[in-house]
Amino acid sequence: MLTLNNFDKAFENRIRLQVMSVLVANESYDFNSLKELLATTDGNLASHLKALEKEDYISVNKSFLGRKPNTKYSATSKGTAAFKKHLEALENLIKQQKN
Repeated sequence: MLTLNNFDKAFENRIRLQVMSVLVANESYDFNSLKELLATTDGNLASHLKALEKEDYISVNKSFLGRKPNTKYSATSKGTAAFKKHLEALENLIKQQKN
């Protein structure tokens, strides 16, 4: 029997799912690199990052490289755990479809 309890609504959006995939696989990633990698706009990416930050799934580190602002994002331990739980739920859904 399929249960949707382990699916996390924070990861229903493709961009948020991609952001978490990148951040779980890397120590951190900066805004412009994420934007380029995911081929999205500033505003679109910023809104999805804010949603993940609100859930405490990512942390934000703002700094300057010379005179240029640089914003880096990292997955929190809470975010990593939630993401892995979500992936397990997806795997279970796939396995149930094979039976």
